[in-house]
Amino acid sequence: MVRINLISGPRNLSTAFMYSFAQRPNTRVLDEPYYAVYLIKSGAQHPARNEVLASIPQTEAEVDAMVFEETPHDTLFIKNMAHHVEILSKEIKPGLIPVFLIRNPRHVIASYSRVMANPVMRDIGIEYQYRLFERIRNIEGTAPAVVDSGILLHNPPKVLMALCNRLGISFYEEMLTWPAGPKPYDGVWAPYWYGTVHQSQGFGKPSEENPDIPPHLEALCTEAMEYYQNLLPFAINPTEHVTEIRPAK
Repeated sequence: MVRINLISGPRNLSTAFMYSFAQRPNTRVLDEPYYAVYLIKSGAQHPARNEVLASIPQTEAEVDAMVFEETPHDTLFIKNMAHHVEILSKEIKPGLIPVFLIRNPRHVIASYSRVMANPVMRDIGIEYQYRLFERIRNIEGTAPAVVDSGILLHNPPKVLMALCNRLGISFYEEMLTWPAGPKPYDGVWAPYWYGTVHQSQGFGKPSEENPDIPPHLEALCTEAMEYYQNLLPFAINPTEHVTEIRPAK
């Protein structure tokens, strides 16, 4: 089984990315399986905290057992938030292929601040993404895959083709669309965070605007932008050479 470990910042197309992979045949998806572990270890007071704690395993060992259990599926796609991974006792888990999903921090902060008024760097996730990316690159000698949401939205088929090629799995045209509305694999926190993506039926159009953010978050944005700019050169682009794409079924 190919186990894909998406490590994303918040408000970053990660749910749409999960929906995309869920359209592949013989693919299982897990929505933020370490969320309860994060809430317990961090003490963070997020919307639907009690529902989250009641709905999914609360220990890292229990979640690991779920992630690594053998199922009939060819592919497992795990959607993780960077700050959930950061608090784990074992952040780099052998057998999981890391994929980093990044987004311009100004867009992240503009969206995130509509739900939580005072995010900090850990909430944004980009600093940790950069530091974990560098650790993996140093250990393995090669750079993990990076997907920038802005680049993805400009050409979803080409970026997804290139990513699937790197992962050694097939690209399917079905990955470009999905039915609107809640999904059975959504976490119980979906009503608080997934309103917009539940209205979607595919990847939307890229936003060219530079959104306003609250003045008190400008310093956070400036700091986060430095880490983003360090990761951006590694992002898959639509012109990347693809060595093999097997036909969609």
